[in-house]
Amino acid sequence: MYSSSNHSNGYHPHQPHEDNRFGQTHSHSKDRVRRYTRGGATSTNSRRDSHGHAGPTSASALRVSDHPQKPATDFDMAYFHSYAHVGIHEEMIKDRVRTETYRTAIMQHQSAIAGKVVVDVGCGTGILSIFCAQAGAKRVYAVDASEIALQANEVVKANNLSDTVIVLHGRVEDVEIDEEVDVIISEWMGYMLLYESMLGSVITARDRWLKPGGLILPSHATLYMAPVTHSDRYGESIDFWRNVYGIDMSAMLPLAKQCAFEEPCVETITGENVLTWPHVVKHVDCYTITIHELESVTTRYKFKSMMRAPLHGFAFWFDVEFSGPAVSPTNNHTLSLLVDNNPIDGSQRKKRANPNETLVLSTAPEDPPTHWQQTMIYFYDPIEVEQDQLIEGSVTLSQSKENARFMNIHLEYASGGRAFVKESVMR
Repeated sequence: MYSSSNHSNGYHPHQPHEDNRFGQTHSHSKDRVRRYTRGGATSTNSRRDSHGHAGPTSASALRVSDHPQKPATDFDMAYFHSYAHVGIHEEMIKDRVRTETYRTAIMQHQSAIAGKVVVDVGCGTGILSIFCAQAGAKRVYAVDASEIALQANEVVKANNLSDTVIVLHGRVEDVEIDEEVDVIISEWMGYMLLYESMLGSVITARDRWLKPGGLILPSHATLYMAPVTHSDRYGESIDFWRNVYGIDMSAMLPLAKQCAFEEPCVETITGENVLTWPHVVKHVDCYTITIHELESVTTRYKFKSMMRAPLHGFAFWFDVEFSGPAVSPTNNHTLSLLVDNNPIDGSQRKKRANPNETLVLSTAPEDPPTHWQQTMIYFYDPIEVEQDQLIEGSVTLSQSKENARFMNIHLEYASGGRAFVKESVMR
């Protein structure tokens, strides 16, 4: 069991192995990792409160993961390093939809948190850990592999919570915690839900420490996709080159298309851009999902366009739900946003059967904007579709063998008798 005398100063660094250190020879890789991570101007789009990871140096944990833990790679170290920048955390905390939904979820589940032990996977500045302490948690292990853990510890001390919140600097895969926990909380979601592979750390924490019947927040997540039209975006990036101050610069078009649309784009669209009801790409039950399931996700889709318009690509977004382990994933699947397992049947028009039943954080185009925005995969050339025209194909999202935090995207799509394939990487 935990002994308060072992953690009197509240901060516990985990000492890395020498071969895990991030060096200058990988500085280019660091920049690539940071491109799509959530964040502000200096870190350009960095993704979350560091890859939730932890590590004091106390006795062995009560349970170990079913999966052997790999040592941190240079890509991992670059990823953690990117989260040391305050701009990333500022952007996330200023996202009121995100932060206030988490605070509401904690208060809604206060009866499961008060007097209990909590692990915050990827604590960043420690804000969720402090919310849990304010909800009456007996003890909160705030875990982060980034140097931001140093600031988190100072924030905890400044709020006189060092007796409750214990900041652990290191990876969840490496940390030792001497007791089982009642609650796991984490803001692990990346762009396109699964980018950056942080969910694996939540799974590791669950398998090592969560008591049977324990609470995971968020509990479920669903990734969606839908075909979109976006003539303004295409015009700004591509058609612009056809006439530049009266000069024909159409020779720039092939390069412009490649530069603008070769990789996924993180940007905000509206419901008016969406041509059909969305399709569920992947439903995640955080109580049961395995690390192996995250390595590759494939789905087939079939859409029917609701209007005549140019098809410019596909949008991806997600929502997460905050419910206990007793909720059936099948029911959650049915209740999730605009479920479209039968997209040709337009009968499922409601957003949810009962919006008040479960607290949901949504990044859908029709909902209030978040820092996640939507992830767009644009075609190099649009396809003209008629009303009721079918759009069908498949998409596979897989962890890159080069770096598991990168996402390989294999998209096959066909409409109007023409078929296409697009490969891209979210770095």
